[in-house]
Amino acid sequence: MKIKHSFILIALIGICFQSCKQDASNAPVSTPVVDNTPLKIPGVNGDSIFQFVEKQLSFGTRVPGTPTHKACKDWMVQKFESYGAKVMEQDFDATIYTGEVMASTNIIAQFNPKQKKRVMLSAHWDSRMIAEKDKDKDRQDDPIPGADDGGSGVAVLLEIGRIIAENPIDMGVDIILFDAEDQGEPGAGKPEMWCLGSQYWSRNIVPKSYDPKYGILLDMVGSKTPRFGKDAVSAQFAGTVQDKVWSLAQAMGYGDIFINDNTGPLTDDHYFVNTIARIPMIDIINQPPRDQTETGFGPHWHTHDDDIDIISARTLRIVGQIVTAVIYKESKNKF
Repeated sequence: MKIKHSFILIALIGICFQSCKQDASNAPVSTPVVDNTPLKIPGVNGDSIFQFVEKQLSFGTRVPGTPTHKACKDWMVQKFESYGAKVMEQDFDATIYTGEVMASTNIIAQFNPKQKKRVMLSAHWDSRMIAEKDKDKDRQDDPIPGADDGGSGVAVLLEIGRIIAENPIDMGVDIILFDAEDQGEPGAGKPEMWCLGSQYWSRNIVPKSYDPKYGILLDMVGSKTPRFGKDAVSAQFAGTVQDKVWSLAQAMGYGDIFINDNTGPLTDDHYFVNTIARIPMIDIINQPPRDQTETGFGPHWHTHDDDIDIISARTLRIVGQIVTAVIYKESKNKF
């Protein structure tokens, strides 16, 4: 009887094992859930950005260490805080090529600071202390207004801060405004004399343990004659990001502005973020064809013509809309 029962038990175990194998093989295979919900990209208001440029100019020139510079800084900090950002001020002393020490401040505005996945957006907010390219030699020692060179990029990022406040995003976005970018020695060929704020931040990163997926720098993005080519520094350190941003811009209908021409290397804040902080960052910067400019930039560059009259609300809106599309697509893994 024990032997018989043992055979019966073994048979039952075998049947059960076979049944389990069959059940496992016939079990439905789970597939990843694909979110096919159309992604809504918030609209950007070009007039709002234009007004942000005007507001910066209303304080006067933003030369580091001046009362007008501080007044503008306090307004920007308050503005980002009103949008719900966690704002930090990174004070530092910038020693420029003349030996003068300028009291300077990098502004860091964090949206969704607890989110691990992050993207960095930047511009410089100071304005140049001299106008060495101005045709009027009597005015070359005077500071420029900096509507495009500084003011335009900051204005676009203020608008993006407003958009995030009204359209919550499921990702961390850090807007970092660098100071003391535009106080380098004219024609000296010394890159380290420029972009002092981004150099300082890259060596003293705030917040600590910061690890964004990539960064986008905006510089001179507001003129009426925009031409955004692919600079060599962005291509070298963040070429994949650069290609994706330009492809997106072209798909959005702005291929006449965002062109695939290689515009060569240049010294800008992204160079130091790439080489010191090791964060891949691209630059969106207006550069005319080389045969149409002596400086590599627009005719208003480092002159008193860099005022509100050369600013286009349409150009500001286009750049703002593209960057907004990038971050909202990135938040849903669709970029």
